[in-house]
Amino acid sequence: MSKAIHTQKITFTNSQTWEEKKKILVILAHPDDPEFFCGATLTKWVEEGHEIQYCLLTHGEKGTNEDFFDVEHIMEIREREQKEAASIIGVKNILFLDHPDGFLEVDLDLRKELVKTMRTIQPDIVVSCDPSNYFIKGASINHPDHRAAGLAVLEAIFPAVQNHDFFPEFVQEGLSPHHIQELWLSLPKDANVVLDVTAYWDKKITALLKHHSQVGNPEEFQDRMKARGRMVFGKKKYFEEFHRLIIRK
Repeated sequence: MSKAIHTQKITFTNSQTWEEKKKILVILAHPDDPEFFCGATLTKWVEEGHEIQYCLLTHGEKGTNEDFFDVEHIMEIREREQKEAASIIGVKNILFLDHPDGFLEVDLDLRKELVKTMRTIQPDIVVSCDPSNYFIKGASINHPDHRAAGLAVLEAIFPAVQNHDFFPEFVQEGLSPHHIQELWLSLPKDANVVLDVTAYWDKKITALLKHHSQVGNPEEFQDRMKARGRMVFGKKKYFEEFHRLIIRK
C-alpha cells in the first residue's frame, strides 16, 4: 500500500499538464484559500478547458480583522465573496461543508464526508494543502485548518475513495469506488512543481479583490501581490508551487 503514491519531479514550467481535459476538485479549509494558494494556476487550467469545482470545509467565520467586524453576517459575506471570486476564475460550483472555522478536526467523520464527496463528484485531480508544512516560507505559521484540510484529504483519498471495502454503505447508495489520478498539494514544504503563471497573475489579483472583507486596502493589497514576482532574465515572473503526487490504482 505504501507504493500507491509516487511523486514526479517537474521544475519551472508553463507547459500543458495533461493531454485530456480533467475534472478538478479543490478541497481547502476557507473561502479565499483557493485564490490565495493557487488562483493563477486554477485560472490557467480553466482557460485550458478543464472543469474546476471547490469544496470548502468551513465558511471562514473567524476571518474578522481590524478593518472588518461584521461578525453577525460574516458567513453570508464570505460565501458571497467566494462565489464572486470563483466566477472570475471560471469555477462553476462551490460546496461548503460547514465545519467550524479554526477548529477543523481530522477524524473519521470528516474522512467519511470527504470520501462521499469525492465519490459523488468523481474528480480526476484533487487540489489541497500540504499538511506537513507548518511554516510558510519559513517566515510565518501555517493555519492549523490548512494543514488539517490537507491531511483529511490525504487520508480520504488513499485508500478509501478507490476501495469498496471502505464505507460499503456508499456503494449501496450508488457511489462506487473512484480512482483519483493525481493530488496537488498547495503551500508545499517541498515543491516538485513550480508553474510559471505570469500570464494569469492579474486575474488572480482580480479574483482576490472580491474578498473585500479579507484584503484590506485594495491599492496596498495589489502592490503587495505584484511585489511577489521574481526577476528572471530581466523580466518579472510569477510562480505558484505544488507538491504533485501521482496516485496508482
